[in-house]
Amino acid sequence: MTQTATLAAPATPAAGRRWLSPRQRLGAALLLALALFGLGLPLVTELEPARQNYSQILAAPSLAEPLGTDHLGRSMLARMSSAVQLSLGLSLLGVLTAAVPGVLLGVLAGWRGGWVDRTLGVLADTLLALPGLLLVLLLVAIAPGNFWTLYVGIALVLWIEYFRVVRLTTRTLMASPQIEASHLLGFGPGYILRRHLWPALAPVVLTLGAFGAATAILAIAALGFVSVGLRPPTAELGLMMTELLPYYHEAPWVLLQPIAAVFLLVLALNLLAGGRKP
Repeated sequence: MTQTATLAAPATPAAGRRWLSPRQRLGAALLLALALFGLGLPLVTELEPARQNYSQILAAPSLAEPLGTDHLGRSMLARMSSAVQLSLGLSLLGVLTAAVPGVLLGVLAGWRGGWVDRTLGVLADTLLALPGLLLVLLLVAIAPGNFWTLYVGIALVLWIEYFRVVRLTTRTLMASPQIEASHLLGFGPGYILRRHLWPALAPVVLTLGAFGAATAILAIAALGFVSVGLRPPTAELGLMMTELLPYYHEAPWVLLQPIAAVFLLVLALNLLAGGRKP
């Protein structure tokens, strides 16, 4: 009985690490609320983000329009919901597309080493030498105003970070006694990846994903703010800031809404990327 209890004891901390920390729970709750606002609001209201009403230009918040209207009489509630949905969807899609090749290539380079590691490392360093924002701007210049240019640009910028971190982590893990013992016992790559590599890589990848999504949201908003991203009448947070900036003195609450949305999205993702319980 004593030996069984001793052997079972170390499993308790590992199980505890599966729970989110308080700051992560706060970030997840805030992100879920924003996602429900962006995805759920169009299902329960008939408001359209592009519908104009010149008799309600810069109207103050009311029961009919809880967030007021913009300089063209468009519903800010509908436009904010559409903009949050766009920012979240585009950033998460870009992060997912970057994470898959970044993790796979990082594991391959760290596992195989040799010329495979050197070749993939040179490729990553070559792309890293080009500033990420400049790469996105080049793609946007090719096809201005298209969603796919932002999506491809974000994915090309973000995958390098996954690759570099995962390669280094994999290289360290491959030299660990646990994996060497698994090799000696004849276990295959699938077992080693599932039993040893992924449990160690998963928290790192999820943290990179949360920070990457926050970076993508800021990049999309920045491109929209300087009018090189998506084009009107698309409801996008950075583009909305540019459109509403001239009306700050007349209706400051309208301009503050997209700013607050960017702040809350980035805050939620940064909180979600926080450390786990010890």
